Amino acid sequence: MESMLNKLKSTVTKVTADVTSAVMGNPVTREFEVGRHMASAGPGMTWKVFHGVKKSTKQEVAVFVFDKKLIEKYQKFEKDHIIDSLKKGVQQLTRLRHPRLLTVQHPLEESRDSLAFCTEPVFASLANVLGCYDHLPCPTPAEIKGYQLYDVEIKYGLLQVCEALSFLHSSVKMIHGNLTPENIILNKSGAWKIMGFDFCISSSNPSEQELTFSCKEWDPNLPPLCLPNPEYVAPEYILSVSCDLASDMYSLGAVMFAVFNDGKPIFEVNKQDIFKSFSRQLDQLTRLGPNILQKVPEEVREHMKLLLNVTPTVRPDADQLSKIPFFDDVGAMTLQYFDSLFQRDNLQKSQFYKGLPKILAKLPKRVVIQRILPSLTSEFVNPDMVPFVLPNVLLIVEECTKEEYVRLILPDLVPVFRLQEPIQVLLIFLQKMDLLLTKTPPDDIKNTVLPMIYRALEAPSIQIQELCLNIIPTFANLVDYPSMKNSLIPRIKNASLQTSSLAVRVNSLVCLGKLLEYLDKWFVLDEILPFLQQIPSREPAVLMGILGIYKCTFSHKKLGITKEQLASKVLPHLIPLSIDNNLNLNQFNSFMGVIKEMLSKVEAEHKTKLEQLHHMLEQQRSLDLPGQFNKITESKENQDTQIDKIFTSFGVDVSGGVNKKEDGSVSNSQKQVKTSLTLEEKQRLAKEQEQAQKLRNQQPLAPKSVKVSAPSKQVCVCQADLTLGSMSVTSLLSYLSVYSFKKILGKT
Repeated sequence: MESMLNKLKSTVTKVTADVTSAVMGNPVTREFEVGRHMASAGPGMTWKVFHGVKKSTKQEVAVFVFDKKLIEKYQKFEKDHIIDSLKKGVQQLTRLRHPRLLTVQHPLEESRDSLAFCTEPVFASLANVLGCYDHLPCPTPAEIKGYQLYDVEIKYGLLQVCEALSFLHSSVKMIHGNLTPENIILNKSGAWKIMGFDFCISSSNPSEQELTFSCKEWDPNLPPLCLPNPEYVAPEYILSVSCDLASDMYSLGAVMFAVFNDGKPIFEVNKQDIFKSFSRQLDQLTRLGPNILQKVPEEVREHMKLLLNVTPTVRPDADQLSKIPFFDDVGAMTLQYFDSLFQRDNLQKSQFYKGLPKILAKLPKRVVIQRILPSLTSEFVNPDMVPFVLPNVLLIVEECTKEEYVRLILPDLVPVFRLQEPIQVLLIFLQKMDLLLTKTPPDDIKNTVLPMIYRALEAPSIQIQELCLNIIPTFANLVDYPSMKNSLIPRIKNASLQTSSLAVRVNSLVCLGKLLEYLDKWFVLDEILPFLQQIPSREPAVLMGILGIYKCTFSHKKLGITKEQLASKVLPHLIPLSIDNNLNLNQFNSFMGVIKEMLSKVEAEHKTKLEQLHHMLEQQRSLDLPGQFNKITESKENQDTQIDKIFTSFGVDVSGGVNKKEDGSVSNSQKQVKTSLTLEEKQRLAKEQEQAQKLRNQQPLAPKSVKVSAPSKQVCVCQADLTLGSMSVTSLLSYLSVYSFKKILGKT
């Protein structure tokens, strides 16, 4: 295992060293940084393609490098011939400009060890994709090795090649002369583009109707890099030393066959005896049977036979081929339409984008991301088109992984999040908010997505506010708690208080009611319930919304309202609202039902608390304490009894049914003591029990009376009676007040 790793390491090191030595001295490195080796292309696959970046602008490019070490075995004149041929191809490509030709970003540069030039970013050559891995890094890049062409890619790719040939034949009056998979490049977006003009032939009479081309006689003694690929060249080029525009169409037919035949050409040519091979090839071309074309789709077989016909005049031209039914594919036509979008006006674009979702569902994911997504995001600079483009982009987001979304789509969406006009943009985002919050990283949610929601709540449009309030509860579980508490809830409250729209106010209350389960108890008690008392309007819908929040909080297991809050704040607010004249009978009954539930809770909890205190008092009483403590408790009981008698004389039943119900049965609360004492009350009772235990263990002090000089109505003070301090001042005051009250009653 270790030996294999060392071998792999040495191989990678050697390749890196070779590339560095080949490119380092080339002038192209002054402006571009050369990265990893990605692909190979051109005649004999001798151009190595590297990832590159322009130093000044950080623009991504592809760097094509030809290492002169590849031709060291040839003689000097052969080397010069090869270099001249390669230079001619690149220089011709640099002069030509067309969307279907590979775009040159930096012209050819030559050094002692290499030739190099830069183009638009590319993925690989068609030959690489079809399985030819010559001059690729070892091991073969996984993205190339596992690449499979979809039908829509093949159809539209061949259609793009047709457009390129149509441009060369009609506008430039030129024959490419070496159309092969090695000279067809797939750029980063997956578009097929032509390069390799090493053997192109321009017309000798471009101004005339009948174009003529002069081609050189095939010289088998020249190095292979100085000759076109014989497996794709037209028979007449070799056998009759003639060529015309139809010669390129034969090459296109051979390329089509290779695409459908796993990269294998229609004929294997013996390069040692090429004339004999082509003579034999002519016989086979005249009788192409189904066994040879079995991998070719049936709808294009007849047209391929025409392209491979030995008679040049029978072959269809590029324009005719592009119109065959094989290319009438909805996916291919969609991709073609995208390529011509810059020629359309906004109305035409909008109609196209409206129908695009139905087509996106039929296209492969890779095609959508590579070809369609960049065209869609490029429209974000046009605000008028964003409402038509955005639904399609969000549809693509649904099919993307989170990593793909963050890398490919989110950077283009961030500026759109900030758009406030047209208003439909905000509506579309709100409708897909759950998708955005699921795919977007937390930091981006906080910095870009949530601010958009806040702007929607503060928007002047009532429609936007209503939609936002309706949608917020659907994704509330995805919003972090600090953002909800500090930013979202305050804005909802402001929307309710500041709006003049009844619908917005009601929706704000409904929204808050649905968000209660995501909030903690004390936040609701301190922020939400006091807010309800600030709402100015008294429409029935608003009142029922207020009642709904109170009821949800009151009945929720996690939240709840304390009896102190109920008695001091909630009920004093609800009872006046319940008799509002705007309420109908059902609404009034709803209010009274909630109020009765709350009153029942207050009554039950407070009654239980008092019963527990009474029970504790009985327990203290049962302790065998010295006489002074018993006297205090008896005094307090006598005092309570006197108070009860006084108010009973006014018809007030102070017993409250604590001991007996009206039917004489023992009350349930007396049978079962509920545990509703607070922790502070329990601690106080425990201290009282501890103090009582200490008093019980002490020896009682004998009181000594001290006579006061004044004889009349003096109170005998117990000088050493320490138990007097245990009596509360409140008890004494209560006693005196009752005594005074009895005297007043006696006078009357």
